Amino acid sequence: MRRSALEGVLAVGFLALAAGVLVARANPAVGYESSVYAGSPTATWIAFVVALAIAVGATIACRGRYQALGIGLGGTTVTAIVSLPLIRNYRFSGMGDAMTHMGWTRDVADGGLAPHELFYPAVHSIGALLHQVGGFSIERALLVTMVVLFVPFLIFVPLIVRNVSGNPRAVGFGAIVSWMVLPVNNVATHMGVHTNSVALFFVPVVVFAVVAYLRRRATIERLPFGLSPFSVLLYLSAIGLLLIHPQQMINVVVLVGAIAGVQYLARSRVDEHPILEHPTAYAHTAVLGVIFTVWAVSNERFRNAVAGLVYGLVTADVGAGAEVDQRGASLAEIGGSLGELFVRMFLDAAIIGLVVGLFVLVMWLGWTNTDRETAAFVTYLGLALIPLGGILLVYFVGTPTMAFRQIGFIYVVLTIIAGIAVAHLAGGLSRFVTRPGSDAIVALVLGSCLVLGLLTVYASPLIYSPSQHVTDQTFSGYESGFEHAAEDRPHAGLGYDPFRYDHAINGLEREGALSGATIATGEVDHEQFETGNYTGAYHGVDYYLIATEYDLTREVDVYQELYYSEQSLETLEMSPEANKVISNDEFEMYAVDGENE
Repeated sequence: MRRSALEGVLAVGFLALAAGVLVARANPAVGYESSVYAGSPTATWIAFVVALAIAVGATIACRGRYQALGIGLGGTTVTAIVSLPLIRNYRFSGMGDAMTHMGWTRDVADGGLAPHELFYPAVHSIGALLHQVGGFSIERALLVTMVVLFVPFLIFVPLIVRNVSGNPRAVGFGAIVSWMVLPVNNVATHMGVHTNSVALFFVPVVVFAVVAYLRRRATIERLPFGLSPFSVLLYLSAIGLLLIHPQQMINVVVLVGAIAGVQYLARSRVDEHPILEHPTAYAHTAVLGVIFTVWAVSNERFRNAVAGLVYGLVTADVGAGAEVDQRGASLAEIGGSLGELFVRMFLDAAIIGLVVGLFVLVMWLGWTNTDRETAAFVTYLGLALIPLGGILLVYFVGTPTMAFRQIGFIYVVLTIIAGIAVAHLAGGLSRFVTRPGSDAIVALVLGSCLVLGLLTVYASPLIYSPSQHVTDQTFSGYESGFEHAAEDRPHAGLGYDPFRYDHAINGLEREGALSGATIATGEVDHEQFETGNYTGAYHGVDYYLIATEYDLTREVDVYQELYYSEQSLETLEMSPEANKVISNDEFEMYAVDGENE
């Protein structure tokens, strides 16, 4: 394609991206949206599809400046998709840990909590800074923080592939795989204000520093204590990751330790290999391990987490098997299946994982033409997956939720290797078809995976999990409910414990938080509730029942009345034991008389 035509096509892509963002901005959410995908205008998605199609084509087919523009177009489009809650003026997005993080950020901003008193203060500190300096609301500041910390993932994955391989095709394929956002699995890692997930997006920064230390030679003299500038970059980026979330710092220590182990084995067994020319990572493993240990062992939250993991390992009550069986039975009752859910949530990840696994295997068998320097780095990352996988098995037995967080980290590593793997796959296909033909086939497969990956970046009814969109009406309803409620009456929700909203609204550094022992919260018993026994549905005491549009969408539309039916809620309206005390379009609160009056 001629340069003028190529520039015109790229211009169309950027114009489509801008148009999609403007249309989304002009159509803000007016109420609760169960899916950010269905809630956003169709024109926005058409524009984004055009931009991504052009980006994929340019990233694969072009080189130099035009490939960089293609990568920039694709990365910016994915960032726009991730930013849709911000663009479309959501009050907030996230109802679990995100609410607690909002409360801590509020405490930091109000001066009730010092950042260093938190185990992982980075997200909260950045949010508080944006609130105080930029004038953002706490909710919006945290959403901005999430997007800011997401961007390094899209930037540094292709940079790592470029440093490791130097092959423009691998760089392009690596960039496209990064757009799939494979570390997000919507089981334990989420696109939202979830510090563990946000930390995954910062991991490539640390890996880039590791690669830079191993691959490059400093052009300036060494710093005091004989430190290389790249060593300082590694330590600083690792400390940044530690402050975002220490669990991912553990994985980085294991990764660097695995690299050091490979170097030790290479030096003791071979006389000539590119690994022998790399500076050793022994000291870096020790220093990073000490940094993590000093930070972690002094924190009670970390000690409790370790105790919980150990308890899970030595008891039969904790594990993934029972949970999977329960989820499978529930899905079957509403017409779904685990197989269907796996395809929607993990098919793209499974394809990429299979491609990477096969590539590493055939490379180790000597069946590829990978140059020795690139092969050395693939070996580093490939062998690091062994101890990382061991940690996964420990988590899987002890705390299954942590296992899916570990899978998120593993897929950061797989995303990096994937660029090189897919480039070799395309090269192998070109032996049977033309080079443009092999690129077209690979582009089609990657494009399909990209669509599937972006469709599951956010929770939606597609994966039987409605959006955790927090509306103004819901937030103000909870504020009024907490402010005007009787102090001795607990709050109960329909499948959702209200204490998270108390964290978000009032912070955690105070007495009498709803999550504490002074005031009870929880969920009403769905079996009692469905029989119409509203008075006995919550321990037989007087309580406030909260029902939001999110609750109704989840229970009635998505779960198809598996636990709570629309009829039982309509009957509640006419029950003499229940009085509606707060109501708006998104929120209702009832004062329900208990059996023990």
